[in-house]
Amino acid sequence: MIGSLKGFVESTQDGACVLDVQGVGYLVACSRKTLDRLTAHVGIQKLLIETRVSQDAITLYGFLDASEREAFRALNEVKTVGPQKALLVLSGLAPDQLAKAIAAKERKRLSEVKGLGAATANRVIDEPAMQKWAVGRATPEEDGGGVPLAPVAPETPEADAISALLNLGLKRPEAERAVARAKAQLGEGSELNALITLALRESAR
Repeated sequence: MIGSLKGFVESTQDGACVLDVQGVGYLVACSRKTLDRLTAHVGIQKLLIETRVSQDAITLYGFLDASEREAFRALNEVKTVGPQKALLVLSGLAPDQLAKAIAAKERKRLSEVKGLGAATANRVIDEPAMQKWAVGRATPEEDGGGVPLAPVAPETPEADAISALLNLGLKRPEAERAVARAKAQLGEGSELNALITLALRESAR
């Protein structure tokens, strides 16, 4: 199987490019974001390749970095998504944006990706493998980030936010630190969704 290709971009078309590798043109399917980055530079470029074999075709999918390829692989674990819809998702959202949207369960944002739709967006968000991938991209800090931790009362937005982060796979100390930092920025009376979203961002810092 082909793991990577290095050559000149000979031409681009909707959803793909032709990469000239020593005189041989390889048709490689790419996300819109990857195509934009390819055409913004001149000279030899390298694409990481994912090869998919079906009954009637061998298709090459290209990525400029490993994070996009990992996201592509994770998306293909979701039933009914497949390679083409995975590229649609990555055309609308960069891997980091996608991870945050999935971890925070931003269904509306994902459903607005062109060609995806609400049903598929829900499958992507609810797929355990996608949640694991999204949370796996976070690298919680080892220290408290200068925000003192106070006891969290039950049945409060802070407690619910911590519970949500625990369900996403974070350890309790990491979740508590992230929520404490988020609360310090948002202030008293912050809404739960805003608290969870900011806490996720803090946990990934």
